[in-house]
Parts: sequence; structure tokens; C-alpha cells
Amino acid sequence: MSDVIQQHVSPQAPGDWPGGDGGGGGWPRYPRIYDAIPASGPTTGGNTVLLTGSGLLGTNQVTFGGVPATLVSQDPSGNSVTVLAPPHAAGTVQVIATTPRGNSNAVSYTYTVTTPTGPTVTTLVPSSGPTTGGTAFAIVGTNLTGGTVTFNGAPALGVSINASGTVLTGTTPPGPAGNVPVVVTTPAGSTTVAGGFTYTAPPPVVLSLVPSSGSATGGTAFVLIGSSLTGASVTFNGVAATGVSVNASGTALVGFTPAGPVGTVPVVVTTPTGTATVAGGFTYTAPPLPVVASLVPSSGGTAGGTAFVLTGSNLSGASVTFNGVAATGISVNASGTALIGFTPAGPLGNVPVVVTTLAGSVTVAGGYTYV
Repeated sequence: MSDVIQQHVSPQAPGDWPGGDGGGGGWPRYPRIYDAIPASGPTTGGNTVLLTGSGLLGTNQVTFGGVPATLVSQDPSGNSVTVLAPPHAAGTVQVIATTPRGNSNAVSYTYTVTTPTGPTVTTLVPSSGPTTGGTAFAIVGTNLTGGTVTFNGAPALGVSINASGTVLTGTTPPGPAGNVPVVVTTPAGSTTVAGGFTYTAPPPVVLSLVPSSGSATGGTAFVLIGSSLTGASVTFNGVAATGVSVNASGTALVGFTPAGPVGTVPVVVTTPTGTATVAGGFTYTAPPLPVVASLVPSSGGTAGGTAFVLTGSNLSGASVTFNGVAATGISVNASGTALIGFTPAGPLGNVPVVVTTLAGSVTVAGGYTYV
């Protein structure tokens, strides 16, 4: 309690107070302040201060170092007044209450510089989202007022903070696939969110497959156009395509079809983040029958082993029989226009020669004569 109670300028007429300032005679009583509780607070003000005393009924103003405080409530008996301290520079100031009967004595109040407390984060929800960004998130913690947030160094969008500084919301920026750091920064400091945020690549998207049909023998070059195709594999009717390659942006994939049955089959693109079925699938068409233009030589010894050349078209994957016995050492050029091999042994005379591919079989005109 203050040891010295000073009387200040009063609207009352000057003169001695009979019996002292505690009253007596016909003089009104001066307001008195005993204590300010608490006796100190931050320079930012806004904290609640209770002034205890007597004769405080009707207090219409309280000043802290001459700066008016905000009146909150008064005790009906005049024994206390509650105020919100105003902002003020650091240091000790005098607090004075004013009533219709005059000013009170002054009590000391000390303003102190309070170091702001940095942010803390207890929760980030959700903790994952697509690499494209745009995921709405909420960070729960304390001292988030004035905060910003970065995901892998990129600022979050649409950041908003509640009045108590305990919830921060926004949307994620785009980011690379994988786990990245999340940092909350306020004027008082920064904190890294435990666990960070995991960006997940979106599932593949296929917009087109060109061509949409090809030979049942396979080997048709194709192009898939879409997005998020990085790391993709492709199956036609469950059989993997070959020579698959994807461009750097993950928007185009090329490869060669495997062999397949005649008709339309499903085409499925698979990446580490999901699968996509190509609309319309792929239609396998029957390959053209082989065509043989010539067989050279047209005759040879019965012991076999005669080297021969068949020329024509659509010979890829062909096998050849002489009188129903398979020729050996068969090889076909890349364009399917020439086939070479060695005759098997055979009986004297002319025998049929049959060329067979996946598309079917043809008999070589004139056959082959064993001599």
C-alpha cells in the first residue's frame, strides 16, 4: 500500500480539511487509491489493472502517466475501479483517478518491454496433398498472429489467422513430390512444423492414344498424351508394351504394342500414384496374309541343307515347311520382305512349300522339287 497519499487539484474550494482528508465537518471526501494490481505491465497496454481504494465511486477517468485508460467496471461501494492500461513507453508512471469530487493521490505503475513469444505449432491438417497445390490446410498452435507460412520455401496462399492467434488457415502452393519442410514465421520468430507436408503426385491422366488400332502381331508404334505420366508402364490386354519412354514433363508416352488377339482390348497406364484406363482401348486387327513372290532356288538335293530365299511381303514371324517338314535357320528381314533358311531333307519329286504367319498360311506357287 502506498505510504504517502497526496491530495491533488480538486474542483472543490481550497482550504484546510477538518479532521484531515478522511472527512469530517461539511467537506466532501477526496478519492484515494491504495494499490494498482498488478503494479506493472507491457508497454503495449491492454492488460487489466485493478485499482483499490476508497471514495472512487463515480470515477470518470483514470490516467497512466497522463494517458487515459479504458474504464471497465466500478465497485458500487467506491472501493475499486477496473481499467485496461493504455499503451505507454517503458518506465514508471503515476496513476491518478478522477471523480466528481476531485483527483486521487497517485500510485506508481511500471511499463516493461515484453519480448514477444515466437509461434508454436501443435497440428497441421492435412499433412499431405497433391503436387498441384490448392489443398486447404489449418495450423493449430499459439502466437500465430501476424504469421506467414512456407511449404518448401514457397508461400502459402490465402493465409488467415483467428483473433486469438491459435488457428492459421490457407491453401498450399504447388510443390515437388515428397516430404517438404513447413515453416511458420511471425514478427517474434519462426518454427518448423514437425513432420512437414508430403506432396503426392496426382494419378495419371490419358487424353488420347494414337493410333487406336494396329496389327495383332504387335509392334505398332503408339503415342499416349496426358499428364502425370512420369514413371508409367502400359499394358494392352494385360501384356506390357515395349520400348516405353516418357518425356520430362510427363505429358507424352511412346512405345510399341505387344501382340494381341483380334478385337478391342483394354489399355491401362500405371504409375506409382495410380492407374488410368484409356477410353476406347486399342483394337487389334488381323494382320495381312503373307505374300510370296519367288522361291530361289526352286529345287535341291533330297538330303536337304539347301540355302533358299523367299521374297514377298508380310513375312515377319513366318515359318516355312517343305512337304510338311520345317525348314531350319529361318530369318526374316526387318521389313518382312525377305526370308532365308535351309531346306529339310525330302523325297524325290515336287513337294508343297507352305509359309505360315500369325495372319495365316499361303502355299508357294510351283512348290519345291527334290532331286
